Amino acid sequence: MTDTLTVKRLDSLAGVDPGAWNALTDRGNPFVSHEFLYGLERHDCLDAHGWLPCHQAVYAGDRLVGAMPLYARTNSYGEFVFDWAWADAFERAGGRYYPKLVTAIPFTPVIGPRLLTGGAGAEADRIRDVLLRSTLDFAAEAGMSSFHCLFTGGQDHAAFLRGGLLERLTCQFHWHNRGYRDFQDFLDSLSSKRRKQIRRERREVADHAVDIEVLRGGEISDRQWQEFYGFYCSTFERRWGSPRLTPGFFRSLSTNLPDSTLLVLAASGGRYVAGAFAMLGADTVYGRHWGCSDHYPFLHFELCYYQTIEFCIRHGLARVDAGVQGEHKLSRGFEPVAAHSFHWIRHAGFREAVADYLNRETREMNWYLDSLSTHLPYKSAS
Repeated sequence: MTDTLTVKRLDSLAGVDPGAWNALTDRGNPFVSHEFLYGLERHDCLDAHGWLPCHQAVYAGDRLVGAMPLYARTNSYGEFVFDWAWADAFERAGGRYYPKLVTAIPFTPVIGPRLLTGGAGAEADRIRDVLLRSTLDFAAEAGMSSFHCLFTGGQDHAAFLRGGLLERLTCQFHWHNRGYRDFQDFLDSLSSKRRKQIRRERREVADHAVDIEVLRGGEISDRQWQEFYGFYCSTFERRWGSPRLTPGFFRSLSTNLPDSTLLVLAASGGRYVAGAFAMLGADTVYGRHWGCSDHYPFLHFELCYYQTIEFCIRHGLARVDAGVQGEHKLSRGFEPVAAHSFHWIRHAGFREAVADYLNRETREMNWYLDSLSTHLPYKSAS
């Protein structure tokens, strides 16, 4: 007999048992863990930037069987699937685009599960459909213009297509570990030009006598987090304005997700001069943030790319996810990867216009992905 399912909307994860929530994830993606998502809430990363939690939870009796991170948004900052033009067009036509609903990991363009069910099969599909239907009902009842699910993993795609959502493609850059024995083995797979380029970049960093530390979460001291936070803030203030993540959030990772947290620090003359922050999944290194106080040529590439690639090889992981944007990543061994998002638009006329736009954009994006794939630096690619 099929259990009766009930849906609850949560304005915080504070009252949700972390073990019950994490049992619904594949435990391979730290960004959907209770520790990461609740850490953002607890350490004041969300409200000031227009992320208002309204998570969906599905229960069979008193047992949590499904969940979805969900936020009401008053802007589109920190999403990385850019819909500013949609908002502008809708509001110029007399509509009100915000607030909208978004399922995503705040400030984090990482592909992963969004409809959390803890399994596969018919019952998991049923729970996914309940999560989506309840979200769309909530969006319609609250008068939201739209609902967006960003960077969703393949296990969720069928549910969004069954629900009639519009699909959008964007591009990320990932490095793939093809069983390399060490970094030199990776270099040997590259064309001569690119192999020499990477060696030259790494040699120049070494010539500046920069010392590099690679630290797992439990090894990171408060002082080291403080040093990194200064680097992180300098990057944000230079490019985007106020920083999104707080010192308390970063420090919480050492305690709550020590095995999933990685910090790469560079020091010169006895003081730290740069740092890069990454998260670790079951088979992936996720490069996230970088900053520096002093400029050293190619140090960004060393900390964000070459050190994470070396870590990936050393620990037998499958890939490095370097996030969105940056065609310069191609020459350093990263490859284009299609990322999927899904969109529900309440206004029928606006939905038709967005669908027409996405049809044209998808053709261009597929062409772009194919074009990038012809510029890979590997010997086999030529």
